[in-house]
Amino acid sequence: MAQVAPAKIIAAEMPERYARGWHCLGLASDYTDKPVALNYFGTKLVAYRGENGKVVILDAYCPHMGADLSLGCVEGNSLRCPFHSWRWGADGVCDDIPYAKRIPPKAVIQSWPTLEQNNLLFVWNDPEGNDPIPEQDIPRIDACFSGDWSEWRVELFNIHTNCRELLDNMADIGHFSPVHANHIATFKNISEGHVYQQVQTGSSDTLSEADDEGLTSTATYYGPAYMVTHMTGATGGVEVESRLLVSHVPIDTENFDLRFGVMIKKNPKLSAEENAAMVDTYSKLASEAFRQDVHIWHNKVRVDNPILCDGDGPIHKLRQWYHQFYVDIKDVPASLKERKEYVIR
Repeated sequence: MAQVAPAKIIAAEMPERYARGWHCLGLASDYTDKPVALNYFGTKLVAYRGENGKVVILDAYCPHMGADLSLGCVEGNSLRCPFHSWRWGADGVCDDIPYAKRIPPKAVIQSWPTLEQNNLLFVWNDPEGNDPIPEQDIPRIDACFSGDWSEWRVELFNIHTNCRELLDNMADIGHFSPVHANHIATFKNISEGHVYQQVQTGSSDTLSEADDEGLTSTATYYGPAYMVTHMTGATGGVEVESRLLVSHVPIDTENFDLRFGVMIKKNPKLSAEENAAMVDTYSKLASEAFRQDVHIWHNKVRVDNPILCDGDGPIHKLRQWYHQFYVDIKDVPASLKERKEYVIR
């Protein structure tokens, strides 16, 4: 029998381009009239809430002499530079220079589109500079505005790898048992346009009773960077309905910030104290399960040419779907708009 050559891993250098779409920046309530520095998309941004209540995000470096605008102060809906006091409006146009008779026409910096939904703040990135695509707006989750649910509890993780490693999990059925001790009964992926979904049932040694096959999980990416999971199951003999947030923002091509959030439906049979304890316990368990992935990501390499077996999920199909956010709009294949379903188990 002829000897088979050892496999060689291919991992091409990632181009300096970031996905088109909405990216979650955490709780909207974290953004006030105090400027916040954001190191994302290979550059530095500044976010603040103007007097009209809207969050503004601008390029952080003043094109006059390079000062960091995140060290400045908010005036109305504008931001005053700490170096020479040039003031920049929410639209990115300089609207005041205290010592000048005329504002240079070129005094304009990038203003980034923002959106508040589900008590979260989002920023739109598009390498082509196009406005947000209306049909890709973040859908409302009614539970976020209901007193029947807890508020989001959000943790921030810094991950040292490319964003694609996170997305692979949507199709990677093979990792659930060894990494999370999940026992999967059914598993499928669905893609349609900018939405990708993972639907599974089974049980989890962490998030459900070991012998309970009633765990259901529907994880949905709306665009390249914002995913919400709707999960039901039993923990400690109590039925729990939860939503999990998994949303990332690239720092550069090899690092990203990931926000992991948990919100839980309150049990009407429990007291306020008991519900608070349930939320606390479940949030810790969910975070523990998520950290199992983080450990893997920090210690693996990227593989462009994975050797897959017949039991693996549709990883190549997922990557084709994800790639649409890294090409110009005109180059997105029309076939990606069609609904496709991949049943693995």
